[in-house]
Amino acid sequence: MSGDHDTLGVVGLGTIGSALARRAALGGLRVIALDKDMPTTRDRVTSLFDAALADGSVTADEARAAGERIRCAERWEDLAGAATVVEAVPERRTAKVDVLRAVARVCPPGTVIASTAAALSLTDLAAASGRPGRLVGLQLPLPTAEIAEVGRTVMADDDALDQVEDLLRRLGLGAVRIGDRAGLISAALLFGYLNQAVTMYDQQVASRDDIDAAMRFGCGLPLGPLQLLDVIGADTACDILGVLAERWNEPALRPARRLRHMVLAGLLGHKSGRGFYDYRGTAGEAAAPPGRPSGSPAVRTVGIVGSGTMAAGIAEVFALAGCATVLVGRTDERAKSAWQAVSRSTSRALKRGRLDEATRDAALGRLTPSSDLAELADCDLVIEAVAEDLAVKKQLFRELGALCRPGALLATTTSSLPVIECGLASGRPADVLGLHFFNPAPVMRLVEVIPSLETAPEHVAAARELCRTLGKHPVRCTDRPGFIVNALLFPYLNGAVRLAESHYATVDDIDTVMKLGHGYPLGPFELLDVIGLDVSLSIQQILHAADGNPATAPAPLMEHLVTAGRAGRKAGAGFRVHG
Repeated sequence: MSGDHDTLGVVGLGTIGSALARRAALGGLRVIALDKDMPTTRDRVTSLFDAALADGSVTADEARAAGERIRCAERWEDLAGAATVVEAVPERRTAKVDVLRAVARVCPPGTVIASTAAALSLTDLAAASGRPGRLVGLQLPLPTAEIAEVGRTVMADDDALDQVEDLLRRLGLGAVRIGDRAGLISAALLFGYLNQAVTMYDQQVASRDDIDAAMRFGCGLPLGPLQLLDVIGADTACDILGVLAERWNEPALRPARRLRHMVLAGLLGHKSGRGFYDYRGTAGEAAAPPGRPSGSPAVRTVGIVGSGTMAAGIAEVFALAGCATVLVGRTDERAKSAWQAVSRSTSRALKRGRLDEATRDAALGRLTPSSDLAELADCDLVIEAVAEDLAVKKQLFRELGALCRPGALLATTTSSLPVIECGLASGRPADVLGLHFFNPAPVMRLVEVIPSLETAPEHVAAARELCRTLGKHPVRCTDRPGFIVNALLFPYLNGAVRLAESHYATVDDIDTVMKLGHGYPLGPFELLDVIGLDVSLSIQQILHAADGNPATAPAPLMEHLVTAGRAGRKAGAGFRVHG
């Protein structure tokens, strides 16, 4: 016989244990909480609802009633009254096994034990617990998650799995049932990305704020990776990364040097008051996104070379900002087609009330289509937005370097190719930098500003100020493959494809976990279909060529889909069929 199904036991009141206890108590369940020592348990229970009270998500009366449902356990035997006991201690085998054995010793045979292990083997923990049939994985990706992963072993009883899923429903959480694999879904895809972001910061590829802003504005993520690590905790991240690196024999997953040093220094994130950001007495010091500045840009005349979607979008941004803009295509027809694309886009904005007619007409009047590069000779700024082919770009920069007036700023919109090569090809590398706009350029606020080793500092400063004047958020990055966003995003996407092709989880389940578990606006497969599998494959090939790591090689499934013509939404089919 098991305990009371209206009572949940929670061992460990860290980030995830506290989140589960809080949800259970607010949902009307009784909670028996046990931490390392009684003072710690009492302190954490007392502060469990502070954040919810501060943000207004619960009232004082609700918090008081929920708090009364939580009882601080003084000994292991106090847990015997719970039908389900959640183990939520750090990701270390010895710590988890000690808890699991203690719970198995004092609880009735029918009690279900749910382990929050993210990287350790559930099968090993189940065997070590002495209750292999009653142990189930319960991985809540984040405290704010709307879904949890329910991990099953070959030994788990079906009714134990059903009981945990029923518990999650009572907590208002969805559930995805998956097998026993290191990292499950969310940790397998998330922690490599987080570790890479720390390494990027440690190597001074970009600043802390720019890394976080790039992923928020470029990918629509609710938190940047370093902000997210402060929520998870540097110690928790180190524990999980260490286990994943060992189980997968993947050196790239060994905790980054800065992360290890932060743990040694006690800079754990929110729970210690300091991490990548300082939370002592504040809501954190992450910079708020800037508002749209007023005034016109210092750059008055702009040339855009290219006639595709990105070229038209960038041309629209500058024309609306008051710049005389020349849009140069390979032929008059292509240039006119790009102008028409801007006309359609601004007309849609007019219908939606985002523009008035006078503003739309004035912008179109400032935009001139042409097939003659010579019309760029007197521009203050010339932006290349041609095919993502280094040979094509270098040839164009040779022509621009000879044609454009001295001191004019020349920019490439490349998403992953070396800016320095474009600069050297121009013969005037001090005038060349990267301005990586994101698609659709009129909507997306992020612009990566990438100087090469030769770019003049005044051009970098001018480019960042220009972006702000356009209402964009500029982030600076060194000239490296993928810059910030693509260097962090595409290995994550490639990892999702590898997870699906291993048949561990379905495309739908992976998308669901990343959206509801981490608050991503799109799951990885939805995003790949939007970007285009052919574009994604090309970027991943460039990233892999740069580091030579077998782990970054493009997933064969993506290569097969591209070969089959399934390039995503634009082709009518990718990972999903699009009508």
